[in-house]
Amino acid sequence: MNTVLDPARLAVSVPQATALLLRHRPAAIFTTGGYVAIPILLAAAPLRIPTVLWEGNVIPGRSVRTVARLADSIAVSFAATCRSLGGRCYVTGTPIRDTREVDRAAARARFELGADDRMMLIFGGSQAVRRFNAAVSDALPRLIARTHVVHVTGDTGYPGALGDRERLPSNVRQRYRPYPFLRDDMLAALAAADLVVGRGGSSTLAEVTALGLPMVVVPYPHAAGHQRANARVLVEAGGALLVEDEAFDADALLDAAAILDDPARHKRMAEASRALGRPGSADAVAEIVLAAAEGRPAPDTERLDRLSRGLVVRGVPPAEDAPAPADASATPDAPALAADDAPAAADASATPDAHEAYRGGDA
Repeated sequence: MNTVLDPARLAVSVPQATALLLRHRPAAIFTTGGYVAIPILLAAAPLRIPTVLWEGNVIPGRSVRTVARLADSIAVSFAATCRSLGGRCYVTGTPIRDTREVDRAAARARFELGADDRMMLIFGGSQAVRRFNAAVSDALPRLIARTHVVHVTGDTGYPGALGDRERLPSNVRQRYRPYPFLRDDMLAALAAADLVVGRGGSSTLAEVTALGLPMVVVPYPHAAGHQRANARVLVEAGGALLVEDEAFDADALLDAAAILDDPARHKRMAEASRALGRPGSADAVAEIVLAAAEGRPAPDTERLDRLSRGLVVRGVPPAEDAPAPADASATPDAPALAADDAPAAADASATPDAHEAYRGGDA
């Protein structure tokens, strides 16, 4: 921010924000932070409009920390973020597409995978995807000898990937499937996968853990350490490996494939990943926003936790909540390898990037 101009801009923008709120009369305001949210939240306070902030990274940025001091309630993806932001903070996870009704068998059929086939999904996100594409290209003949590969290349990398595919022997060519983007098929690709290689954005990690997938995380190097910190949560829980961007090459990709060669290790990582999953995060965030809009207290933290983990249904009274399963991580759809397999709310900024994986991941 320009320390000279921005106070002047703020002085002008707060009355503009006030006029906007008076015109639309929102019942509540939901924001993901950013400096654009500051005048909105400053204007909301005297108008008694409740505000909810959502933050998806372990380490909140400077603008988010500023907005957090103005917000009435805060929802976050990681418990450590609450310790940084304070206030009325709730751990909800990252709102994502609903993964709870995904049919893994149907998803695998869509990618023409047999019951015993293993599949690695690789996507590098919209930024710095070239490093991923180069690693796949260099490792491809050796990689497809071990696993099927679905590879999201981006537009610029797609022609080269098609060329690599055509140079493969005809009898193994079908084991490598490059796509420029998957868009609406991304959820099916995740559901069909046995191992994911990708970046460390909040939404990517949320979808991977909701589906209980082991992951190799390659944090985007220019994301101010946010992705590395996000990935550390999954790594320390045992659900992922971390490879720095500069170290990610063909050999690192082949090392990642070794996870598929060890069924016991794969199962441990899948269970650790699923234990962190919050497939009902969108419901939990919605519950906080609706409570604010309706002027009622937010649900207690235990109910929000169960809601975010998909153990209860939003709108069902607490007394009717189903009991939690003895092992929330053990579900019949876990992609473990067989032991013998080798009122309307105003949005003060952008909504959570819950659709980043439509374009192959996030930055």
